Amino acid sequence: MPLQATISFLGAAGQVTGSCHLLDWAGKKILLDCGMVQGGDQITDLQRFKFKFHPRDIDAVILSHAHIDHSGLLTLLVAQGFTGDIFCTEGTAKLLPVLLKDAVQLYLKDLEWQNRQRLRLGKAEQLPVMTLKDCIRVCDYLKPLKYNRDYDLMPGLTVQLNDAGHILGSAIVQLWLKAGKAMRHLVFSGDLGNPATVLMHDPSLIEHADVVLMESTYGDRDHQPLANTLEEFAAALDTAYAAGGNVFIPAFALGRSQEILYYLGVLYHQGRLKQKMVVLDSPMAIEITQIYNQMITEFDQKDTQVFARYCAHDLQSFLPILHLCKDVEESMALNRITQGAIIIAGSGMCNGGRILHHLKHNLWKNANQLIFVGFQAKGTLGRRLIDGEKRLKVLGQPMVVKAGIHTIGGFSAHAGQSQLLAWAKHIGGDPLFYLVHGEPVALNALAEQLTANGMQCQVAGAGDTVEL
Repeated sequence: MPLQATISFLGAAGQVTGSCHLLDWAGKKILLDCGMVQGGDQITDLQRFKFKFHPRDIDAVILSHAHIDHSGLLTLLVAQGFTGDIFCTEGTAKLLPVLLKDAVQLYLKDLEWQNRQRLRLGKAEQLPVMTLKDCIRVCDYLKPLKYNRDYDLMPGLTVQLNDAGHILGSAIVQLWLKAGKAMRHLVFSGDLGNPATVLMHDPSLIEHADVVLMESTYGDRDHQPLANTLEEFAAALDTAYAAGGNVFIPAFALGRSQEILYYLGVLYHQGRLKQKMVVLDSPMAIEITQIYNQMITEFDQKDTQVFARYCAHDLQSFLPILHLCKDVEESMALNRITQGAIIIAGSGMCNGGRILHHLKHNLWKNANQLIFVGFQAKGTLGRRLIDGEKRLKVLGQPMVVKAGIHTIGGFSAHAGQSQLLAWAKHIGGDPLFYLVHGEPVALNALAEQLTANGMQCQVAGAGDTVEL
C-alpha cells in the first residue's frame, strides 16, 4: 500500500513569523503550529484573516512551542470550528493559557478603541472574530505529552517530542507516518535554541529523518560569543548610568525576559550593576516568571546551580533589586523616575504593550538608552528603530528619537548559522530539507551552506504543497 502524504507551507515560509504547516495524510489533516504573523496592523489583519483550509476539517494540531508566532491563531481556529486535540509538551501546556489570554485581551481592547474611532466617522462597528471563551476552549483541547516518548496519535501516526532548547517547553517534532510496509519519517525543528544562552538545554540531536522542516531565522550569520554579549550589555547599562538616564528593554514576556533577569542577576552579584532598581513591567512576564520558578528543575543545571552560590532559589531571589509591576497606575508612575532604573516591558518588537507608553515618554530624551535584545521583524516599530529612523510616531505622538539605541544579538534564543548547520549534519538518512521560518536573505544563505555540505535542500515557498 503506497503512503500518500503532502505538506503545505501556509505560514512562516519566506518570512519569520506565522508558523503554520498542513500535513495531509490518509484522509487526516494535521497542523504543525498555528501562529500569528507579527508586525503591521494586528486588528485589521485579524479581522480580514482567512485560513487556507476549513478549521472544522482539521483533525489535530501539534504545537512546537508557545510563542505567539507559533500558537497565536489557535483561538481563531477554535472560534471558526476546530474541535480536535492540540498536542504539545507539558511546559507549553502551562504557558499557553497565559499567552493566549493576554493576546485575546489585547485584541479586544484594541478593537474596542478602533470601534470608537469608526463610530465617530459614521462607520459600522466591527464584531470580534474571537473571544476569551474561545481561548478557554483552546486550553480544554490541550493534550500534554512528555519529552522523548513515542505516542500513537492515531492509527499509523506516531509522534515524539524532543527538547528544542529554545524556551520552556519548546519541542522538535518527530512524526512517523505508516501505511502497510511503507513509512516516512518527518521532522519539524520548531525553533532551535542557542546553546550559549542560559536556562535551556542544548537542542536535541536527531539521528534519522526522510524529510526535515527546518527553521532558518539566523541562517545567514552567527551570534557573537556570549562573553562579548555580556560585556556589550554591561557597557550599555554603564552608558545609561553615566548619562543620568534610564534603560528601557523591550523584551518578550516568554523566554527573553527571564534570561535578561538572569544576566542582570549575574552582573548584580559581580558588583557591576550600578542601577539600583530593575522593574519587570509586564503582568504576563511576571506570571511566566513564576511558572519558570515552579519548573526550575527542568532547566540546565549548570545555570541554575549559580543560584545556590548566592543563597537564591529562583530568578526573583537571584536579583534582590527586582520590582514586579502589575498595576497600570504603577506602570505609568515609572515614567516619573528620571534616572537609575532598568525597565523591562513588552512587547519585544514594540508593536504593543506597556513599552509603547515608556517610549512615548522617554524616547526623545538623550539621557535614556533603549536596548534591543531580540529579533525585530519587518514592519514593527522595533525594526524601524534599529534601522535608524529618527522621526516617527509612538501612540500617535510624533517625536524625534534622541535616546541611545543598542542592538545586542548575542542573547538570541535561536541557533546561529553554524549551530543550525551542525544540527542538520547530524541527521542520518540523507533527508530532504525544506527551509522555513526565515527572511529571504537568511533562507538563501542557509540553503547554500546545506547544499555545499552535500545535503538536499529547498527553500519552502508560501502556499507550496509538496509530496512526502
